[in-house]
Amino acid sequence: MARKKSESKADADIVEECHRIFGLCVDRESTPSKLWKEDLRFANGDPDNGYQWEEGRRKQREHEKRPCLTINKVKQHNRQITNDARQNKPSVRVYPVDDGADKKTAEIFNGIIRHIEANSDADTAYDTACEFAVDAGLGYWRVTTGYSSDDSFDQDIFIEAVRNPLNVYLYGYTKVDGSDATHGFVFEDMPKKDYEGRYPDCEPVGWSNTESTDWLNEEKIRVCEYFRVVEEKDTLIAGPDGETKLLSEIKEADPELAKLVMADETYKKRKVAKKLVKWYLIAGKQINDRRDWLGKYIPIVRVIGEEVEIDGKIDRKGHTRAMKDAQRMYNYWTSAAVEFVALQGKQPYLAPAEAIAGYEQFWDGLNERNDPYLPYNGLDAQGNQIAKPERQQPPVMAQAYVQGMGIASEEMKMASGQYDASIGAKSNETSGVAITARQRQGDNATFHFTDNKARSICFTGKILVDLIPKVYDTPRIVRMLGEDGSDEMVKIEPEQKESLTEERDELTSQIRKIFNPNVGRFDVTVAVGPSYNTKRQEAFAALNEMAARNPQLLQVAGDLIMKAADFPMADQLAERMEKTLPPGLKDDDEQKGPSPEVVQLQEQLKQFSEALTNAAAEVDKLESERNDKSGELNVRQVEANTKAYDAVTKRLQVLGPLLNPVEVKTLADETQREAMAQPDPGMEPSPTMGIPEPTPEQMPPDPAMQQPQKPPPEAVF
Repeated sequence: MARKKSESKADADIVEECHRIFGLCVDRESTPSKLWKEDLRFANGDPDNGYQWEEGRRKQREHEKRPCLTINKVKQHNRQITNDARQNKPSVRVYPVDDGADKKTAEIFNGIIRHIEANSDADTAYDTACEFAVDAGLGYWRVTTGYSSDDSFDQDIFIEAVRNPLNVYLYGYTKVDGSDATHGFVFEDMPKKDYEGRYPDCEPVGWSNTESTDWLNEEKIRVCEYFRVVEEKDTLIAGPDGETKLLSEIKEADPELAKLVMADETYKKRKVAKKLVKWYLIAGKQINDRRDWLGKYIPIVRVIGEEVEIDGKIDRKGHTRAMKDAQRMYNYWTSAAVEFVALQGKQPYLAPAEAIAGYEQFWDGLNERNDPYLPYNGLDAQGNQIAKPERQQPPVMAQAYVQGMGIASEEMKMASGQYDASIGAKSNETSGVAITARQRQGDNATFHFTDNKARSICFTGKILVDLIPKVYDTPRIVRMLGEDGSDEMVKIEPEQKESLTEERDELTSQIRKIFNPNVGRFDVTVAVGPSYNTKRQEAFAALNEMAARNPQLLQVAGDLIMKAADFPMADQLAERMEKTLPPGLKDDDEQKGPSPEVVQLQEQLKQFSEALTNAAAEVDKLESERNDKSGELNVRQVEANTKAYDAVTKRLQVLGPLLNPVEVKTLADETQREAMAQPDPGMEPSPTMGIPEPTPEQMPPDPAMQQPQKPPPEAVF
């Protein structure tokens, strides 16, 4: 289907803009990209690839059969940073910033974000980008959306690793995480066959009818995801009550009302620009696909090592750059030392040929056997004395080479800021606190790498908080993850007025959370520290030590100690210990539903309420018999019965939740007796006046008959 001329012109403008800004990125990144590749190769050098030697020099030494050794110490210094970052992972923390949100709704956002990270294997994306940033100075990950499964139309959010940061460009940014970028590119240069196989439904490309460029030639085509931020002009209006709304939203609901609002001077108005992100899939010179990105940020997150602009040019590097010369020195001194020793003589003896003539069988295998003696000729045929064989000094190492290796090693420490204690060497400190403090001194020199990663994860949290209300825009059930790995389901209801409501399931007594992510405003920060498992192990060790010093702690906090343990059946043991806690120490966990005692109490209250209703009905029935003395007496009896049940119900409602079933039964009987003991106004007290005994069907079950318990304390009453 042919496009309209206006659409073709608009597409051509977008493609031209894409190529132009992409060219600016290539020019800006040409030198940093070249150094990025060299640093990455150097950091991953080993004896087989020889990346830490200049290519021409390495080939020359190999041709001359000279040692060309690689002892990679740079990677160990880099791993001190990346592995520490893995152990102390930054985590997103969402918190409310207006009265439409609260801590509970913020925690639901946190749980959904943890689910997105776990479902996406985000840790791999974070660690990959951090390693690139430390080794070479720059890494990326990206946020995408897609169907949650093959048989569903529900969309989910994913965090993906970028395996080649050189195939990603951001443009128009000033912040280190790239959050304010105006254009973004994720591209790949494909061979012709690969492109046609991956995009069979796209319009054919005129491979031979175009000039050869970096974007398209007869051999390959550049396929690029192009993000661009556009601004949509609008007017923000604030009413007399302070509520704000965009003019476009008012026009969409009621155009006439929009005109009246604009004409009313009591409304505050100001011009605003709403940011929209457009996405295009451009192959060569044509647009294959397009859509509006749901969020307001370009979903590409950059992680840098060190970056500074000097004379209008970007100088970007990681931890490797400063150690390269020291590493080259170390490799050279090591190779030279090996070569020096290798060129020295290895023969243990020097002997005249006449001295060993006839005894060659002993001397030839000298390095293979341990003979008790070595025979030799002391005199020649004329009786002249022959010099005896002499043992030679073994090969020695030149001190200059050894000192050179030591100097190179120390210079690597100075360049990296990581000294012996920081990389695991034994120091004079003996206590754990002192050792940790010394190690942290080295971490201060490299903290900017961890801090930059935390900033990038914080930006990722902002992207997710912005996307979640727009992706989860239909009623659905989503999964939340707790910090300890426990999961919980929450219902998304975008039409709900409140941000969070809770309702109890009558069958399971479980509390169901209903969440509207569109209500309220939230902000994001990050927390950097050990993982939850590490914290739990530290907590278990501390609680164990406290319990050893104070055994009574097990009686009041034994369940918490077992919850912090990670050995088999620790959870079951924690549940059993929780059941033995005194009533005042048990947590009120609504998720578990009411306890059996509370259920029994509710049933008793229900029975008393039914009896009260029946008594009231009996009063109405006997109202017409007031003139009859016996009828009047019956009415008074029923009224007394009603008062008794009413007194029981009110007292149980106040004290019931604090009592066990036996105490509830005792309280009910006592309250009933007190109510019946009061004389009825207007009548003479009669020993026969009282409340009729309830029938067996009206009596609630007596828990004391099922399980003997101690009588309630008198203080309850």
